[in-house]
Amino acid sequence: MHTVVSKDGTTIAYDRRGNGPALVLVDGALCSRAQGPMPELAEALADRFTVYNYDRRGRGDSGDSTEYAVDREIEDLAAVIEAAGGSAYVYGSSSGAALALRATAAGLPVEKLVAFEPPYVVDGSRKQIPRTWVADLQALEPAAAIKYFFTKGIGLPAAFVTMMKLMPAWKPMKAIAHTLPYDAQVLGTNCFGDPMDAAQWAPIDQPVLVVNGGKSPGWMKTSTRALAAAVPGAQHTEVPGQNHVIKASAIAPVIADFCK
Repeated sequence: MHTVVSKDGTTIAYDRRGNGPALVLVDGALCSRAQGPMPELAEALADRFTVYNYDRRGRGDSGDSTEYAVDREIEDLAAVIEAAGGSAYVYGSSSGAALALRATAAGLPVEKLVAFEPPYVVDGSRKQIPRTWVADLQALEPAAAIKYFFTKGIGLPAAFVTMMKLMPAWKPMKAIAHTLPYDAQVLGTNCFGDPMDAAQWAPIDQPVLVVNGGKSPGWMKTSTRALAAAVPGAQHTEVPGQNHVIKASAIAPVIADFCK
């Protein structure tokens, strides 16, 4: 484990492995550098990149602050990129993709960005996320917050979330459930069914690839296409046979081909 200190003094933990150009992985909700898809993905890419897999603030071995702000998470990513040599390719998944997009728009030295399925909602094709969800999540204890996030935020059936409680991943997710309001704030106003506002992405001049899975729900495919159309010069691709829990073996070649 390595650490770097973010601008506000928060310690951010990361792992580094492989050889080649720097590539930073940015996790989605309820994931850490030890829990979720990034460890396997880092291994799959380590023969082509020096891969930096970090704990977002409030997760794993990283610290946190009393008052959360999206700008602090952007500064965390900036600190990891600085540790990686001052610039890097970036891959973000789910809310991590939303964070990476905001960081790129804020001017971070991102060489290229691959954004996999930021869970935006840009039409009325699914049940809408409550506009009060940040406050709602902040008021709930961990198990209830996870259920709220998956049912009202992602749109999964409640029965599926009940089954998740029997899985080994449930305990690690509960340990970082207090960060769910962070993810909700990172998504901002892009998840309430309104058309995508392209102005927020206007500062981006780096190459961006927006990706979705072929088996992902229709609302998510719609939002990824809307995002690709809104980000200047962005490309879009769909990975056949994959959903929001994309396999490392499926996304690794997409990242490697784009980041070269």
